[in-house]
Amino acid sequence: MRRRLCVLTVNGERHERAIAPAATLLEVLREDLGLTGSKRGCDGGECGACTVLVDGEPVLSCLTLALAVEGRAITTIEGVSTDGELHPVQRAFEEQGAVQCGFCTPGMVLSAKALLARNREPSREEVRLALSGNLCRCTGYGRIVDAVQLAAKRMRT
Repeated sequence: MRRRLCVLTVNGERHERAIAPAATLLEVLREDLGLTGSKRGCDGGECGACTVLVDGEPVLSCLTLALAVEGRAITTIEGVSTDGELHPVQRAFEEQGAVQCGFCTPGMVLSAKALLARNREPSREEVRLALSGNLCRCTGYGRIVDAVQLAAKRMRT
C-alpha cells in the first residue's frame, strides 16, 4: 500500500510522517510517534481507552484514520500537563482515588477535560454522560465522577 506524506500536530508539535492510507490515528501515535498513553483496548470503538482530543473534542483514535485529522490539533494524555504540573483533572483523579489499574485513565481524563472546557459546572449526570464512552473495569464510577466535579470546582475558582 502506498504511503502518503502527512503533517500531524500532536500536543502542539508538528510531525511529518509517511503514513499508509489505512493507518489509524492510534497506530500512528503509538507506533510512529512513541506516544503510548492512548491505549489499544478493543480496537472497535467500544471501550474509550484510545480517546484523544481533536480540536478539543474526544475522538476514538482506533476508529479515526490518521490522514483524516491532518491539519487539526491533536491532544494526547502526554500533552495535558503543563510544565510538569498535572492538569486539574489529573490531580483530582489522583486525589479522589479514581485510578486503579490506570488503563482507562488517559481516555477518561481527556473526555473529562473536553467536558470541562465546554461546561464549567456539570451535574453528576452530565459527567456520567460525557464519560459514557469510556469503560472502566476496576472502579465504580463514583470516584471518577467525584474527581471530575472536584476538578470543575477548582477550575472555576
